[in-house]
Amino acid sequence: MHPSYAVINLSNLKYNFLNIRKKIKDTKIMAVVKADAYGHGMIECAALLESLGKNKPEYFSVAFPNEGRQLREAKINQPILIFEPFTKDQVHLLFKYNLIATVFSLDHLRILDWGLKQIGNKNKILPKIKIHIKVDTGMNRLGIGTKEAIDFIYQLKKKIFLIIDGIYTHFACADETDKTFTRLQLKRFEDILKELKKINITYGLAHAANSGAILDVPNSYLDMVRPGISLYGYYPSLETSKSIKLKPVMSLYSKVASAKQIKKGDTVSYGRKYTAKRKTKIVSIPLGYADGIARGLSNKMEVLIKGKKYKQVGIVTMDRVMINVKNDDIKVGDKVIMFGNVKNNYISVWDWCKAIDTIPYEITCNISNRIPRIYKR
Repeated sequence: MHPSYAVINLSNLKYNFLNIRKKIKDTKIMAVVKADAYGHGMIECAALLESLGKNKPEYFSVAFPNEGRQLREAKINQPILIFEPFTKDQVHLLFKYNLIATVFSLDHLRILDWGLKQIGNKNKILPKIKIHIKVDTGMNRLGIGTKEAIDFIYQLKKKIFLIIDGIYTHFACADETDKTFTRLQLKRFEDILKELKKINITYGLAHAANSGAILDVPNSYLDMVRPGISLYGYYPSLETSKSIKLKPVMSLYSKVASAKQIKKGDTVSYGRKYTAKRKTKIVSIPLGYADGIARGLSNKMEVLIKGKKYKQVGIVTMDRVMINVKNDDIKVGDKVIMFGNVKNNYISVWDWCKAIDTIPYEITCNISNRIPRIYKR
């Protein structure tokens, strides 16, 4: 077993989810568990959330059909929305595992129609499939444009094999202090909803609010919200409020693997980017950039050993980082906290984010699957 490991605190996941539920009141929740639940373990996190009885999420969402397949095979029963466009190679998974497709182009309709015919030729019965329509209100990534949306949705209504279960958009900067563009996106989306109501087209559940909007834009809740990073204990940026109390779900641990004395003037690791100013002890930790410890963190991060913070030194290597423990009594086998807490001392994922100008999503997603996850309730 790898000497390093991540502890996933499912009690904290439950705490975060229920606090989100409390904040949004009667609005439905679509729990975002894509990308292996942002590195936390998709199956385990979804199973915990689905076990919450009347409080469980009304929907789950993932990026790709294969993730939906994995959830279904793990006996997750709630509706599952697939965010990403699907291909002919993937369409059979939507039908087989009762997944909800995101649709925003005629190509999607052609692929669904093709997939239905394959099934119909075998079963002689054409099933129906639920879809959610994605509208691009300013993200300019995926979705039908606002000018084309009404006509497109009108065409969808004519397709007897489609059940329009929802409609959604995605905010570009709801996690920023200035909410001007978020308000504009919300208005564009609500204008489409009003027009659809005017012409008597039902669209199912409307959803737009991501974690940033859940925290700070309550009028964006609509029928359902989509918490992602907030489920796992992090605010999406340093510009949002902390209107919901959150607890980090992941902590990362390792052990001291080696220790050696070096003298003044000695250098450490590739490129000799660290030079000892005095005689000191250098220990190595079996975690590197192959495990998600970004090379950009070189000479910029700290770890906790025996309740005390020590600086990482030298370039982060593929499988190992080096720590200057001065001349303290640190030995091989001593526990190392990469991020997490002990007593009153704490290292946060945000400490890493600030060091390399990134966001918590990237840090937790990048903790590689060769690091075992230990689930704690």
